[in-house]
Amino acid sequence: MDIVEMIGKRILHLCKEKNMSINKLAKKSGVSNTAINGILNQSTNNPRILTIKRICDGFDITIKEFFDVKEFRKYM
Repeated sequence: MDIVEMIGKRILHLCKEKNMSINKLAKKSGVSNTAINGILNQSTNNPRILTIKRICDGFDITIKEFFDVKEFRKYM
């Protein structure tokens, strides 16, 4: 599994955990549905850190909290 796929899976996991739809995440984060879906379906192969930061803001978490899961730890 590559990093972009892992980021997409993490977004989906957090949406489920926080009972949040992609539309709600887009509204809360200010990131368009198109951009989020690009990450989820991997048509965006290099999401910008600012986009990830804004998504984290939409989830009301830090970037550290986003990446501090076992899937990403091997890259730290």
